[in-house]
Amino acid sequence: MADKRDYYEVLGVEKSASDEEIKKAYRQAAKKYHPDLHPGDKEAESKFKEVNEAYEVLSDKEKKARYDQFGHAGVDPNYSAGGSPFGQDIDFGDIFSSVFGGFGGFGGRRSSNPNAPRRGSDVETTLYISFEEAAKGCKKTVSYQAVTTCKECSGTGAQKGTVPKTCSSCGGTGHVTINQRTPFGVVQTSRTCDSCKGKGKIVETPCRACNGAGRVKHKKTIEVNIPAGISDEQILNVAGHGNSGINSGPAGDLHVYIGVRPHPVFERRGDDVWCELPITFSQAALGGNVVVPTLDGKVSYDIHEGTQPNDVFKLKGKGIQHLNGRGKGDQYVKVVIEIPKNLSSKQKELIKELSGSTTDKNYSKRKSFKDKIKKMFNE
Repeated sequence: MADKRDYYEVLGVEKSASDEEIKKAYRQAAKKYHPDLHPGDKEAESKFKEVNEAYEVLSDKEKKARYDQFGHAGVDPNYSAGGSPFGQDIDFGDIFSSVFGGFGGFGGRRSSNPNAPRRGSDVETTLYISFEEAAKGCKKTVSYQAVTTCKECSGTGAQKGTVPKTCSSCGGTGHVTINQRTPFGVVQTSRTCDSCKGKGKIVETPCRACNGAGRVKHKKTIEVNIPAGISDEQILNVAGHGNSGINSGPAGDLHVYIGVRPHPVFERRGDDVWCELPITFSQAALGGNVVVPTLDGKVSYDIHEGTQPNDVFKLKGKGIQHLNGRGKGDQYVKVVIEIPKNLSSKQKELIKELSGSTTDKNYSKRKSFKDKIKKMFNE
């Protein structure tokens, strides 16, 4: 535990960071160290696990509150030999419940009925797609880990032919009231029943398939539709494909974080596409026809005579489709004039001949600059 880094440091955020700032920092860090981008890199894999561990705590209001109060001891039951930093088995949830009124600001009260239907939690995964797939849309297969209801026992946790029994310790409520000595003094608290672990029922003959849990974790694979125009770091929500609910509650959702790989030619700015087009000195001076790459294929474009470095021209409607809407952005092409190198003697002579035959009338920017210099020095 001594070498465990501070969770805020792991994500690179301040302790006062908002939920959105924590989530954004997590997405950036997870993307940076994702195993798909670093195959076989054990260090990246370790950092990826560290990032996920930090986010698991800081994204949960109850765990975050305990972590802010007690550090790693508040969220790790194995912190000390006694199971807590105080050398005794203390339920931090109960302490907060008795002192602050049932987690009023830390995620709400627990349900009084442990057997009431509860929605399953959401699941997150990351999917990397190409620049073109983001622009055009596509179908992709996504694999992820999720918890589902055990088919063998239908979620009861009991072996077929048996049924769970009401817990005699708590009468089926899932909680017991006790007097407990805490760092805040002796308080009366309602805590999770040790006999049934808060379930309100006892499984005497556990299901062999799920070991009595009623749910099992396994790999799920589904096909998702990626809409045209989706951006890097956007989240695609797939309803009902998260963890299964408890007691026949609805399943949570699957959040697919989209990572768009960089393109060697194109750059996205909003729904517009930008690229650079290298042309020769003679093409810039005399004009001419050039071929420009776009997401829809190659197009022909006439460069005008006297094109200058960094001039930009627009190809209307050749950008990216507006997400969930009609129309497209535009493509902007920035002209890069390449100066020839490795010239032969004859080529050098021709350029000298051209240079000697031109005047300031052929170079408007140069003439303007000279006029400014003359004015500056009163010449």
